[in-house]
Amino acid sequence: MSSFTFCSHCGARTTIRIPEGDQLPRVICDACGTIHYQNPRIVVGCIPEYEGRILLCRRGIEPRRGYWTMPAGFLENGESLEQGAARECQEEALAQVEIGSLLALVSVTGAHQVHVFFRARMASADHGAGAESLETALVAPQDIPWEEIAFPSTQFALERYVADLAAGVQGHHLSELTRRMTE
Repeated sequence: MSSFTFCSHCGARTTIRIPEGDQLPRVICDACGTIHYQNPRIVVGCIPEYEGRILLCRRGIEPRRGYWTMPAGFLENGESLEQGAARECQEEALAQVEIGSLLALVSVTGAHQVHVFFRARMASADHGAGAESLETALVAPQDIPWEEIAFPSTQFALERYVADLAAGVQGHHLSELTRRMTE
C-alpha cells in the first residue's frame, strides 16, 4: 500500500492502520481524523471504426512507447465514461467519434485500475498523431499488428471486437488481469 506521508487536509503526519468499523488498512491522519482512501483509477477508451477499418495509435509516451493501442486514458473528474473516451480519441488521434455500445470491462488489479472500452464510429476518416502518439493508422481487422500491441487489456478488447464483428454481435466482455500492465 502506498501512503501519503502528510495529510492533504491539515499537513500532519499520517499512519497506516485499520480504522474502527473497517477491515482494511487505510492511510489515516491522527491529527484531523481524515481517512485517505486509495481506490482504483478508471481508464476509458474506444475502438474507433471508419468504413470497416479501426483506428490505432502508436504510443509516444511510456509505458510501452512505440507499441500500438487504441485511444484511451484516465477519466477526468466531471466526465461521463463516454465523454472521457471521446476526449481521449480527440487528444491522442485527433479524431471525432460518436461513442457506441460498451465493449469490455477489464479489472487490472495489479495496477489498481479499471479499463472501460467502447465501440465508436468516426465522423470522418480524419485522424493524426496527438501529443501522446507517434502516429495513427486506420487498419483492417486482419491487419492489426498483434505482436506490437501495448497492453493486455488492449489486446483483450481488440480480440473481442474482432470476434464480435465476425459473429455479427455486440457483446459485453469482462476480464481480470492481475499483473501490472507493462509485464
